Amino acid sequence: MLHCIIVKWKDGVKPDYDCIASLFEGVLNIDGIHKVRLVPNVTDRPNRYDLTIIVDMEPSALPLYDESEPHHLWKSRYGEMIASKAIFDADGHLPSEL
Repeated sequence: MLHCIIVKWKDGVKPDYDCIASLFEGVLNIDGIHKVRLVPNVTDRPNRYDLTIIVDMEPSALPLYDESEPHHLWKSRYGEMIASKAIFDADGHLPSEL
């Protein structure tokens, strides 16, 4: 499954995506998580979200992910910077070349 976190930052917030990527690399140690990809928005418009984080995982890994240290760090470090977010889970997996 593809666990997608779609984020809109508060006005003036521009976090370091390399730091976010490093944080999410920690979830790759969880059984059933295969890949993580950050996809930043390339269009600077007020009606656009800023970042999509895609975690390719088995559905059974979701509870382990929810309880993981990287997930808790994500929420504690970046939660206050977020104006809004959406979580979307879809069938499928990321292609191997990504």
